[in-house]
Amino acid sequence: MADWIARANIEHFKKLLESETDADKRHVIERELAEEEQRLATLLKKKNETKEG
Repeated sequence: MADWIARANIEHFKKLLESETDADKRHVIERELAEEEQRLATLLKKKNETKEG
């Protein structure tokens, strides 16, 4: 379930970047996007390790 939320957040941040023109706001969104992508990668790695172990 947490991976679904992370994916939804990633899509949301990408959509925000499509229309945001303010450089400061874009920077914050890009940082949040990167953090959420990292969170998803960590979740998926743990999920795979659980399946294998």
